[in-house]
Amino acid sequence: MTWDWNAVGDFMPYFRQGLLVTLQVLVLGSLLSFTLGLVWTLLMRVPSRWVRWPVGVVTEFVRNTPLLVQLFFLFYVLPEWGLTFSALATGVFAIGLHYSTYTMQVYRAGIEAVPAGQWEAATALNLPRRRTWTAVILPQAIRRVVPALGNYVISMLKDTPLLMVITVLEMLGRARLFSQQHFQFTEPLTVIGVAFILISYLASLLLRALERRLVR
Repeated sequence: MTWDWNAVGDFMPYFRQGLLVTLQVLVLGSLLSFTLGLVWTLLMRVPSRWVRWPVGVVTEFVRNTPLLVQLFFLFYVLPEWGLTFSALATGVFAIGLHYSTYTMQVYRAGIEAVPAGQWEAATALNLPRRRTWTAVILPQAIRRVVPALGNYVISMLKDTPLLMVITVLEMLGRARLFSQQHFQFTEPLTVIGVAFILISYLASLLLRALERRLVR
């Protein structure tokens, strides 16, 4: 087996297109999962069981079914009910929704880790409930859970190739397309493997920097 640098050069336009899609899915999916996860967490703390019970059922169902099944359902079944979205939008939503059920647990642990004295101090100062959450509890909880949230960002990155099943050509999808057209497999797949490693490493560095900044 010989390494063909010309094949690498030919693959670069495909790679750039796939990289852009991968980063779009990663960034938007992460933001959606972080936001939805916090919403689920707060809803599960509502006193009414008529709120907690439906949220618990939905999040347990999403967490305990494969992401691949959810992708097929959202992309192929929802259009039969009149709900049609682009493949990219469906992929972002599926990954964001799926991982929000995991970030929900992370937020819950962070909130429970806030010392009871913080709640008591907010009560003693007669702070409104919303003010207690936004100014006292959530800033401390989120600061504690940044490393765990970062781990899920890496997991989302590694799950982006699943989007090929709904026609989203991210990095691996572009590599597969190139390989089928040029009958070159080693070079594009190697480039993709290195790219995943580098993106994961850079993301971990950024998250460590963010963690250090929040600890100050």
